[in-house]
This record gives sequence, structure tokens and C-alpha cells, in this order.
Amino acid sequence: MIKMLMHGCNGKMGRMITEIVRNDERAVIAAGVDTYTEIPNDYPVFDSLEKCDVDVDVVIDFSNAGAVDSLLEYCTDRKLPVVLCTTGLSEEQLKKVEEASKTTAVLKSANMSLGINLLLKLLKDAAKVLAPSGYDVELVERHHNQKLDAPSGTALALADSVNEALGNEYHYVCDRSQVRQKRDRKEIGISAVRGGTIVGEHEVIFAGTDEVIEFKHTAFSRSVFGKGAVEAGKFLVGKEAGMYDMGDVVGL
Repeated sequence: MIKMLMHGCNGKMGRMITEIVRNDERAVIAAGVDTYTEIPNDYPVFDSLEKCDVDVDVVIDFSNAGAVDSLLEYCTDRKLPVVLCTTGLSEEQLKKVEEASKTTAVLKSANMSLGINLLLKLLKDAAKVLAPSGYDVELVERHHNQKLDAPSGTALALADSVNEALGNEYHYVCDRSQVRQKRDRKEIGISAVRGGTIVGEHEVIFAGTDEVIEFKHTAFSRSVFGKGAVEAGKFLVGKEAGMYDMGDVVGL
């Protein structure tokens, strides 16, 4: 049985992962860490990592950027593998993540969904065939009205996947309203929609002459990210120090 430490256990994603692991025959959450400890859990919850004295095999993190520095120090000191799901890290913090991966296994991915990470692979294969044949590449992403960043990190990861397959020769255009001219052949257009409670939709369009091919992923709830994080945690146990991503989990 894999013993997990849920860092940020009383946040929305932490509570969701708690429910997911409760029905998992291969894993158990042995302890949680959260500054807010008033929510009852069936495992011990500590208000700081320093107070956690429970032996675990892996850490799953859905906290906030301000808590990541101490988390990385905690994991490197104990050589604990960590699934790092917190976003919005600074350049300095990203360097600390790279440094931590020299001591322990760190898995960080722009999107924890298994489906999105399979889509990244499919897009590479499609781009190699379609783009050289003159197909234009456009990407539309839709999220809820509370999301602050645009385009989303996942949208950029999808665009990067296409661009990487094409030798990184394409550039991204996120706002065409300022320039009145035809689209460049080596351009990837990215459009962001914000409204309602949309969890996340990403659509990649290859538009050719008299033909359109679309790849679309829709997340109906945040549980898809939680399930991916749990699978990532199980994958990471026993792995050597280094940087991993969800592509490694799904075998891409």
C-alpha cells in the first residue's frame, strides 16, 4: 500500500483527492498538511510540514506558491518524491524545483489530466503530417470567469507540443485585433474565452483547404486533475531523482 502525504489537504483539490484515494486499493493518504485544520479528516492533519511525523512514500501538492519553498526543502531533506501541482511559481522557484530534482524525484506538469497528456502526443503526430501540407493551426481554450491567466498554461502546453513537432519554427498570436493583416503561415493562433463555470475546454484546429480536423478535450469536473495526480503519485514511488511529467506516467 502506497502511503501519501496530501499537502494542501483541506483545499478544493485536496479534499477531492482525499475522496479519490479513499476508493483506491493501492494507495492511502497517511497524513495531510494545511494551515486550515478545522475540516475533519480520517487521517492526521498538521498545520505545517515541520510538525508532520508520519512516514510516507510520496507527497502530492495542491497548495499555493508561497508554500512551495518549504515543501521542496522538506522533500529534499527526506528524499521524498513529490508531485508538484501548484501553479504560478516564480522563475526563482522553478530553479529551486530543478535543483530539488537532483536529490529526489519531482513530477511537474502543466496539466495533470491523463487525457490532456495523451492529446499532447496525438497533436505532435498530427502536426507533422498536417502543418507541412498547408494546414493552419488554431487553438481555442475556454475556462470559468474566475480564471486570472490567459491563455491558460494548458493551452500553451498544447501549442508548445505542436511547435516542438515542427522544429519550434512557429510563433504564437493571442490577439489579432491590433494588426490588420493576413495570418502568417507559421503562426499558431490562441484564443481565450472566460465565462460561467466552465472547468476547462481546449480545442486544437487544423484548418486546410476544404477540410478541418479538430482535437478537443473537455474537463467536466476537477476530478480529472485529481485522478491524474493520484496516478502520478503511484508512478513516482521508487523512481530515481530527476524531473518527470505526466507524459512519463502515460508512457509517451
